[in-house]
Amino acid sequence: MDGALNWDRDGPHWPHHRHSQFVSVAGLRWHLQRFGGTDAAAPNVLLLHGTGASTHSWRALAPLLAQHAQVLALDLPGHAFTGMPPGGAGAPQLSLPGMARAVHSLLQTLGYSPALVVGHSAGAAVAVRMAMDGLITPQLLVGLNAALLPLGGLTGQLFAPAAKLAARLPFVPRLFAQQAQEAPVLQRLLHSTGSTLDAEGTELYRRLVGNPAHVAGALGMMANWDLYSFARELPRLATPLALLVGAQDRTVPPAQAQQVLQRLSPAVRGPCITLPGLGHLAHEEQAALVAQHIEQVWQHTVAQHP
Repeated sequence: MDGALNWDRDGPHWPHHRHSQFVSVAGLRWHLQRFGGTDAAAPNVLLLHGTGASTHSWRALAPLLAQHAQVLALDLPGHAFTGMPPGGAGAPQLSLPGMARAVHSLLQTLGYSPALVVGHSAGAAVAVRMAMDGLITPQLLVGLNAALLPLGGLTGQLFAPAAKLAARLPFVPRLFAQQAQEAPVLQRLLHSTGSTLDAEGTELYRRLVGNPAHVAGALGMMANWDLYSFARELPRLATPLALLVGAQDRTVPPAQAQQVLQRLSPAVRGPCITLPGLGHLAHEEQAALVAQHIEQVWQHTVAQHP
């Protein structure tokens, strides 16, 4: 597959494509999906996917949350149907603060103020960054297998330089995408998350990781992030944070969740809920269970802070 994903070609086969729309903001053409009815009293929920994913990862969870909320999901810069920022892999919008500001600009244009933000993996870091920078003022943040701390050990020391090098080499995304089209390679990638996906989920990730433009966006995101500085700032988070943790997550060590919460003020330290038998893509494996936990944590937060 050459170039970026094409909506005319790929859109009709994308989950919930009838809920999709495109908005041009701050030099980016964003793809987003909106769910929910016309109840003005329903809370606004923002869904932020992780590195290398897209709105597709919320295909089962978003409609469940939309039974009691207005839900907005989007493709982050350089991912899926949202364009790569000007400047390519080194663009400011691919850094963590830059991505937070870019999402903020989109929300301002839409007039959308989320009361609840659910972030998966790196998407949780975007949510926390936005809250710490005063770009959003939600009542609650929920992190699903949240990637909020640097990788430890030698892996962590080598990861960032390797990602920066890969992002600067134009042939790497195309080479990766070609290899990822092979079924055994894709299966190993998905297996490394600790999750087991159905045929639809597997096919959607095949389309994504087999697309050089999407791969370039994911590599650019990884190359531009500084989680060391971000982790040092976590104690100043003033928004309650709850964490849902897949016990079989092989991407973000489950033990990191308690390490994150210990860095927070007790006033914003929410529950840490373990999801037995689920991996990094827990919300794609058992969306109903994840929705149930999110709803319970939300109701508790509203009761505590009406």
